[in-house]
Amino acid sequence: MSQVLDRPGLRQQLLAARRDWAGTAAFAAAQQRVSQSLRELLAQLEPEVLGVYWPLPGEFEVTGLSAHQALPYAFKADRRMDYRRWDGRAPTQNDECGIPACTGAVVVPDVVLVPCVGFTRGGYRLGYGGGYFDRWLAAHPGVTSVGLAWSGAEAAFAPEAHDLPLSLILTETDVIVPE
Repeated sequence: MSQVLDRPGLRQQLLAARRDWAGTAAFAAAQQRVSQSLRELLAQLEPEVLGVYWPLPGEFEVTGLSAHQALPYAFKADRRMDYRRWDGRAPTQNDECGIPACTGAVVVPDVVLVPCVGFTRGGYRLGYGGGYFDRWLAAHPGVTSVGLAWSGAEAAFAPEAHDLPLSLILTETDVIVPE
């Protein structure tokens, strides 16, 4: 019988598994598969402004996918996030959570790439626990949200009241369109 973990416990378990997997040869091959699938998907979606993220260790590398891209900037005090136009050069500052960010004008991307620590086939994501992406997506309901996850991060967890399903989730093995 498997142990049911709370969200913080599940998050820790998934992050530890991702750290271990990121050091393997399979990780580089998975990066290549996701990159190809993501480029094909973005060619179909044709975003005017693509919201990307600065990848943390073990996350999929999303920089350089579009000429018109934006990076998130998180504000700790009110736990909100904006996207700022990004020219693709190395960020010169960090946001209030310590993640590399840029100083461009605030924009609202029409397609955003969202990192997933975990996910369900129903399109729900488990993030890092701050709720920044959740609040941003709730405030921008017309945006296409593409979760990026590794297939090994699929997990069973119940969505909470604030959770919204992503438009789709892309892994190295699958494109998941929630019903």
